[in-house]
Amino acid sequence: IGVGLVGFGLFFVLFGVILYFDSVLLAFGNILFLSGLVFIIGFRRTFTFFFQWPKLKGTSFFLGGVLIVLMRWPLLGMLLEAYGFITLFR
Repeated sequence: IGVGLVGFGLFFVLFGVILYFDSVLLAFGNILFLSGLVFIIGFRRTFTFFFQWPKLKGTSFFLGGVLIVLMRWPLLGMLLEAYGFITLFR
């Protein structure tokens, strides 16, 4: 279930970017991606991964970008998410 949710989340994010940053598709893709991540590695491990002290800057940018996309500012939100994703997973 988790791999499917992550796959659909990435598909909706990619499709939202292709359709000129459609905010509904991007928000739906973000929600699916995060819920799929929780299903794959569990709630506790997801929480401890995102909220480690050295990764707090990347987490704040990534989750802040998700919130900005949910508030229907898709371009700014995706830029913040991309920076947070790069900072989080390097």
